Amino acid sequence: MATMRWLWRQLTSMRVALILLFLLALASIPGSIFPQRGTSPLRVNEFLKDNPTTGPILDRLYMFDVFASPWFASIYLLLFISLTGCVLPRALDHYKELRSEPPVAPRNLRRLPVHQQWQSNSDSSQIISETAVAWKKRGWRVRQGDGWLSAEKGYARETGNLLFHLSLLVLLLAVGYGGAVGYRGTVIVREDAGFANNVTQYDTFAPGRIFGADQLPPFSFELQEFESEFQRGGQQNGAPRAFRADVLVKDDPKSEPRPVAIEVNYPLRTSGITVYLVGHGYAPEFTVRDADGKVVWEDASVFLPQDTAFTSSGVVKIPDTVPQLGLQGFFLPTVSEDFSNGPVSKFPAPDDPEVYLSAWQGDLGLDSGMPQSVYRLETENMKRIGIEELAPGETWTLPNSAGTVEFTGYRQWATFVITKDPGKGWALGAAIASIIGLSLSLLIPRRRAWLRVTATDDRGNVIEVAGLSKTEAPGLADEISQLAKLVNAPEEK
Repeated sequence: MATMRWLWRQLTSMRVALILLFLLALASIPGSIFPQRGTSPLRVNEFLKDNPTTGPILDRLYMFDVFASPWFASIYLLLFISLTGCVLPRALDHYKELRSEPPVAPRNLRRLPVHQQWQSNSDSSQIISETAVAWKKRGWRVRQGDGWLSAEKGYARETGNLLFHLSLLVLLLAVGYGGAVGYRGTVIVREDAGFANNVTQYDTFAPGRIFGADQLPPFSFELQEFESEFQRGGQQNGAPRAFRADVLVKDDPKSEPRPVAIEVNYPLRTSGITVYLVGHGYAPEFTVRDADGKVVWEDASVFLPQDTAFTSSGVVKIPDTVPQLGLQGFFLPTVSEDFSNGPVSKFPAPDDPEVYLSAWQGDLGLDSGMPQSVYRLETENMKRIGIEELAPGETWTLPNSAGTVEFTGYRQWATFVITKDPGKGWALGAAIASIIGLSLSLLIPRRRAWLRVTATDDRGNVIEVAGLSKTEAPGLADEISQLAKLVNAPEEK
């Protein structure tokens, strides 16, 4: 039992709580370094494929599932227990202290850091009663005794300290609750295409531990148009200025569609979830025909931006040809005439769009059973047959009688992050409360002051005023001087 009590005292100490808080921050770092399965499973597979030696070791250490790992959960749980065991007893002690009176005045006030003394012929009881009233008006809690007065203020300092730590507890609970019952997903939607809230529709989906796919609210939306504005000219040429996604939203299958404009910092809220606009790009459209002129592929393919001028890379996979055909290349919204660093765009708006494509023939690897990224072409079993530059409306006749590729135009696409986090309101409130608590604990000084009236042989009284600071905050001497003036102390020369 003695060992258990010692362990509990160590776990609930402020020092251990700070260490655990530091360890929690440290443990979060791998989650930002390595791709996580919950958000980027394809990137994890690519990492394991590119690192056959270190990848499995990192996987066994949960580097790709940091926030779901046992060691991260252990630190999180220990921190919660530590804060609970540390804060709750202190809160009870502080409550008792608030209900108690200031301590009795010491016998020898001269030993205190700040001390003033003078003589007076006034009645001692009158001095103490009038001073008590004056000090109360200055925000001091007072206690009167026989020939002495005790006062104290600054209780809000400890209140703020407890509020800060209690807010951390609420914040941990809110984050844990939101992470358990909520979810987060991302989806790329092209213009004139739609999204229905189904797991299969998400590009990435990270559900909470106790969240079921059947709990997804049945809303949907269609991206009608995406508008983007960029600065033209000046030192910030090409800098983004405005993004807007015009969507038609159906809150449920039976409701009528309603138009909504989703912008940065102006998300869509429906059915208890929030839809954020976080990115955009271009999706060039192609029509691919085989040697007989039959259309084997006709669609827009999402190309991902590679720089601020939206030089975008992407692939098109056409499995319905023999041998199979793959297109790999760049979409340039405004083509640059400088090709020293390869094909690049000089401006993010589609002022002069072109595509640079390389065609590959062979086995796309789609039948291997291994998951593939839709943005990457596996060329190990393929052969490049040509390279071509195309403007909208131009057609490329492929070598080896492989057919033709027509660049018909482009659409824009937008990336949306869809989240449900029922704990974020509590987390926000806890964060605000923690800031208030921290401010109180840092800005409010804790002081004690005493007044003692001692009778002398000549029928006069010796008046003593002294003070003590329970913090290292400056200004104690000035504050005691102000209190002394309230008992008619003589002006200091």
